[in-house]
Amino acid sequence: MAAYRRPALRNLFDESPTPHIAHPPHTHCRDFYIATDGSYRLDRDGGLGVVIETRDGECVARLSVPDSVPNNNVAEYRALHLGLDVLAARSPRNVRVGVLVDHDGLAANINRAILATRGPNTRPPHPVTIPNGTGHHWRGIRARIAGFDELRAAQIDSGENPAHSLANAPDQYAHVNREPDRCVRPYIDDASEPSLGEQYPPPSRANRNRSSSPPGGEQASD
Repeated sequence: MAAYRRPALRNLFDESPTPHIAHPPHTHCRDFYIATDGSYRLDRDGGLGVVIETRDGECVARLSVPDSVPNNNVAEYRALHLGLDVLAARSPRNVRVGVLVDHDGLAANINRAILATRGPNTRPPHPVTIPNGTGHHWRGIRARIAGFDELRAAQIDSGENPAHSLANAPDQYAHVNREPDRCVRPYIDDASEPSLGEQYPPPSRANRNRSSSPPGGEQASD
């Protein structure tokens, strides 16, 4: 069940698993959220889809780009590479990013790579297996990950991915590429966000049999 009044990408991130990385409540507070998807077709060109929002739901960018790739793996990695390039160009460096992809292996590899940077020998706790043909894009993804303050990936179903239609029908969504460029800083309302010490669970993880109000009787706001 989605959290009321929260932006679409933030909702999806809150509700979705992040492979290999624990998802405690305070980690849901990202500055930017990015959803990407890549499509591959045997009989025609595929496409790349990107949707980027701030934590308060302001649209940073939407892209729907025709593309020709040899397989679906390359399409997915290529789409995320494109999306992270766009986000890096339009956001401050010291931001926290939530990535949403419907490619299970890509989500897992991203979080494995992040965990590797925290270890004593920079080796991931689980092996990273990069599909054939995606090496260039994986290096670009790794470089962009290193440029942000914090990043992790959530795994979503393709039917829930806002970038899915943009990737699969770029001929119908070409108009989104003409939207004005936006370079924005996320709005942060300290009064509406739980502090790291409070760590109220998001609605998806809360005990439905108990009151959702924080201590003190005040109603929590999203």
